[in-house]
Amino acid sequence: MADGKLKPWRAAERLELTTRQIRRLVARLREHGAAGLVSGHRSKPGNRRLDPGAADRALSVIRDRYADFGPTLACEKLWECHGIRLAKETVRKLMTEAGLWIPRRQRPPKVYQPRARRACLGELIQIDGSDHRWFEERAPACTLLVYVDDATSRLMMLHFTQTESTFSYFEATRAYIERHGKPGAFYSDKASVFRNVKPGKTGNRVTPFGRAM
Repeated sequence: MADGKLKPWRAAERLELTTRQIRRLVARLREHGAAGLVSGHRSKPGNRRLDPGAADRALSVIRDRYADFGPTLACEKLWECHGIRLAKETVRKLMTEAGLWIPRRQRPPKVYQPRARRACLGELIQIDGSDHRWFEERAPACTLLVYVDDATSRLMMLHFTQTESTFSYFEATRAYIERHGKPGAFYSDKASVFRNVKPGKTGNRVTPFGRAM
């Protein structure tokens, strides 16, 4: 373009720049030669470049006090307790390079050992509840309680109820036992009906449903 063989708009289109930027580049080329096309900031450190001293101090504190913390919490502690203010991503980068933090995508996948099925019908019954509009617009949404045999995957019983609660499981389980007899054990998900996350004063985590069983 400097020798007039290429129109400014065509050069801008090819380089994905504006016409004004192209004219400025041509002016630099004519005044300073090819060196004028190199940015003057290329050899200068960026304004956001981390002070090596601050990085060393932060890493030293993290190693001594927060080696088992995640980057977010370590970043908060650096500022609150030590007056070292760094961006969360900077702390993450420092901890990763120092081997104190492994990014999630680099962690080895967890291996879950599949649970072996029981051998006999009725030895273990899986129970679960599912909220849904089972009757579409003909009735309000409700919960379907499902009882499945672990050994055979046989659907043993279905029970519709308004909500998934201790009382509804009592009602459905009573109907199950009257029809099929008492199983060797029930296997459930982590619903609060079956597992008490907060133990009582005695440390007991058994729920009313668990005590009844």
